[in-house]
Amino acid sequence: MVSARLKQLLATTVLSFMAGPVLAVGHLQVEQPWVRTAPPGAAMLAGYAVLRNDGDAPLVVRSVSSPDFRAVSLHESVSVDGVAQMRTLDSLVIAPGGTLLLAPTGKHLMLMQPVRELASGATVTVHFILKDTSPVDVDFSLREDAPAR
Repeated sequence: MVSARLKQLLATTVLSFMAGPVLAVGHLQVEQPWVRTAPPGAAMLAGYAVLRNDGDAPLVVRSVSSPDFRAVSLHESVSVDGVAQMRTLDSLVIAPGGTLLLAPTGKHLMLMQPVRELASGATVTVHFILKDTSPVDVDFSLREDAPAR
């Protein structure tokens, strides 16, 4: 005869297998999104923000896009032999509970070929395309200077 305790243990074990594994996910939070204004007719602008992963797994930003620009890419400013250079990044990885800063002279969004005239105070939408989750849409405001942190 099976004891009540053993029946309870077996039932709990079976139910946990039926429920499936608990999936760890990253969750993107975008704070202080802004784009530096540029002179009229400028072909490129740069976007900045604070990216936070408040999930329990690494978060991978695979790419970015925007209906307000013909091309958007992830970039990083680096110094090579004392010369400032920009290079394209394939992705951004944010650790669980981590923060990644998109800032002047560091990692940033390169926003190329605007489809309309953009002035200070305007808003543009950026789609963050994530690995394993839905895209995250964020409105970036055009400003002359970084927001106060």
